[in-house]
Amino acid sequence: MADIPAQLVKQLREMTDAGMMDCKKALVETEGNLEKAVEYLREKGLSKAAKKADRIASEGIVSVEVANDFSKASIIEINSETDFVAKNDTFKELVAQTSKIVYDNALSSVQSLHTMSIGGVKFEEYLQQNIAKIGENIVVRRIASIEAQGKGIVNGYVHSNGRVGVLIAMKFDKESSKAACVELAKSICMHAAAMKPQVLSYTQLEYEFIQKEKVALIAELQKENEEFKRLGKPLHKIPQYISRSELTESVLQAQEQKLREDLKAQGKPEAIWDKILPGQMERFVADSTLLDQRLTLLGQFYVMDDKKTIAQVLEAKSKELGDEIEIIEYIRFELGEGIEKKVEDFAAEVAAQMQ
Repeated sequence: MADIPAQLVKQLREMTDAGMMDCKKALVETEGNLEKAVEYLREKGLSKAAKKADRIASEGIVSVEVANDFSKASIIEINSETDFVAKNDTFKELVAQTSKIVYDNALSSVQSLHTMSIGGVKFEEYLQQNIAKIGENIVVRRIASIEAQGKGIVNGYVHSNGRVGVLIAMKFDKESSKAACVELAKSICMHAAAMKPQVLSYTQLEYEFIQKEKVALIAELQKENEEFKRLGKPLHKIPQYISRSELTESVLQAQEQKLREDLKAQGKPEAIWDKILPGQMERFVADSTLLDQRLTLLGQFYVMDDKKTIAQVLEAKSKELGDEIEIIEYIRFELGEGIEKKVEDFAAEVAAQMQ
């Protein structure tokens, strides 16, 4: 058996929330490769990567600016090393100035920001001046801007703690729909802030990614079923499909035919089949789009009405207004997402300073 350091086992456990012995076995099987060990645990249904937030090291703020007429909006993430500095007045002024220049110029890349000037000083120099004044490294990590096209609006939301911000752009055909779309976009922004969809639609998920996630998701459900069975709880259905992109026309037709055969076998009168089938097909789609419900905005069930997906909410609002309403752009920033936490060894740090 390979010699696996306890610190590596601990790190994998913090990353995946899997059991200590499962983590050690995964590292042995992957010869100490942390990335492969994470994938090993996922494929065995032993990891949900539930503690991703614990690995986020950066502090700072996410800021959102929206035009009064909802014609444009911008979002920025600026990182600091500590939460203490994020509350500093100098840092807050830096955020305000950066947010203004991004919003005023509709910037969408950090590179373009560095070419701008504040008070006659290049932004890069202005940032360095503030770093020297604050005494901590400050990074403008990412920025984005959206401008409404034609008949459309952009709205946004930033959570009260300044750690999550969302922008959503909608389009519609009738000017009379604008106020309703402004309100709906804000509500969906708040939904996205809480529910963390990664992309707008299932069409943005790659085939290879879906197949890889299917292995992990099925393993996760099977693992949970072991516990549910022990507790006498209803078991998860193990899906054959996990994304709407897999539900081709032939798949849907085959499922409808199967349901018709089931109704016939049950002795249900053929006259009522057309009343039963839509609900059964809707349940089939819901059971077969679990990945979309986790990762896509349109595929998630709306927190304000958990019987409808966001796509269905848009469809219902379109019908209500006699219009065609569509979300055309979605951006979500969460402070520090994807940045690994630095492991601090305080005793070692003190010892090094004393040498």
